[in-house]
Amino acid sequence: MRNVFLVGPMGAGKSTIGRLLAKELRYPFKDSDREIEARTGADIPWIFDVEGEEGFRQREEAMIAELVQERGIVLATGGGVVMREANRRALADNGLVVYLRTSVEQQLQRTGKDRQRPLLQTADPEKVLRELMARRDPLYREIAHLTIDTDQRGPRVVVTTIMAQLAQELN
Repeated sequence: MRNVFLVGPMGAGKSTIGRLLAKELRYPFKDSDREIEARTGADIPWIFDVEGEEGFRQREEAMIAELVQERGIVLATGGGVVMREANRRALADNGLVVYLRTSVEQQLQRTGKDRQRPLLQTADPEKVLRELMARRDPLYREIAHLTIDTDQRGPRVVVTTIMAQLAQELN
């Protein structure tokens, strides 16, 4: 039973698609951010406020190292998970990495009203998203076994596409 790890920017649909994909595969679904929240008893914005991004990234790295040891899971990761080499290596070595690619325009539509995204609590969220994409896109591509575009596509269509790709991978 191979793990499937979903990476990509915020607003790509990792959690929504992950839940549906896990159902299709009959795998348990995990979300690294939710696992961190459950473990700490605090939400991600609070962790960012109190510990800063570095404190959050340390927690995230420890959580990824733990979660990749499981077998037969679908894991939705946080958008910045690829910023640490240890995370990239852990994901690439322990499962099939699917990069859910999306445009900054689509991200803005999907995250515009979301107050749970600390990095977007700024006067110019579009600028932040463009900067994040410039830094992170090459890292997503580096570890991705599959890249799937999610722009203008519903979650079920994306899951069907992933399932078809997974079937090809297994043959």
